[in-house]
Amino acid sequence: MKNQVVVVIGHRLGKGQKVAAGVEKAGGKAIVIPGMAADMKLGDAMKENNATIGISFCGSGGAGALMAANKYGYKAKHHLRSVEAGVTALKEGNTVLGFGFMDVEELGEKLVKAYIDLNER
Repeated sequence: MKNQVVVVIGHRLGKGQKVAAGVEKAGGKAIVIPGMAADMKLGDAMKENNATIGISFCGSGGAGALMAANKYGYKAKHHLRSVEAGVTALKEGNTVLGFGFMDVEELGEKLVKAYIDLNER
């Protein structure tokens, strides 16, 4: 792999550890933003860490992703509700993904694998 995939995770309730475990299982580097309302800090943390992908979690699945897109111009897709929807969003060229609450290992693992597959052709 050319460069390690860096994934920043911002969760409204301060979670994200399961997704982070999936990211690392697939060979990526996960950065979980600590604390409540972490989703609103996603764009800042992505910029600071030169992230490859940003994942925002909140009830609607939009707030943190929209904030990152508006503040930094990241291409974002929000209101996602499944692993497959996230993979499709990556294939469409999005780097910021907004989900409803979905802190599951499978999500992190499949997103990193999909990103690697898309970018190592």
